[in-house]
Amino acid sequence: MRGFLTACLVLLGCGIYSPYGASTSGAKTCSVAPFDPVSPYVSASAALVLTESLRDRIQRQSTLRLVDDGGELTYRAEVVDWNVSPINIQGDETAAANRLTIRVELHYENTLEPELSVDKSFSRFADYTSDQDLSVVEDALVEDIGDQLSQDIFNATLGNW
Repeated sequence: MRGFLTACLVLLGCGIYSPYGASTSGAKTCSVAPFDPVSPYVSASAALVLTESLRDRIQRQSTLRLVDDGGELTYRAEVVDWNVSPINIQGDETAAANRLTIRVELHYENTLEPELSVDKSFSRFADYTSDQDLSVVEDALVEDIGDQLSQDIFNATLGNW
């Protein structure tokens, strides 16, 4: 009996978490709208990769069921900055590498606990050597940045420990 009471107290003291550590506020459903490519340099396919990265992260690290629209937790984002800049400038004033930086503006709404809703900007980057053409390495860079951004967004919205 004492073990049962201890288990109940531990569970009640922890709030509502999924087995994966996500704080879901008791929500069962989640929707992630396609990221809107606001920056003129963002392709629709890159915005889709970023969207899918977040959807995959939520499915892997929570018990939430993804729905097309109207989830109890909703994510909307815009890709507002897509910047390539030279880094590692050499003595002859040439860049040894370039950096692709992507910034998204997120609107996260928690309909069950509105005080946990968030409007926040997230930015991540990936580097590539200057002898590579961006169009050749872009897909891999966007996947890498998408993985980083999805972890940041997940931590900021569902990782409320």
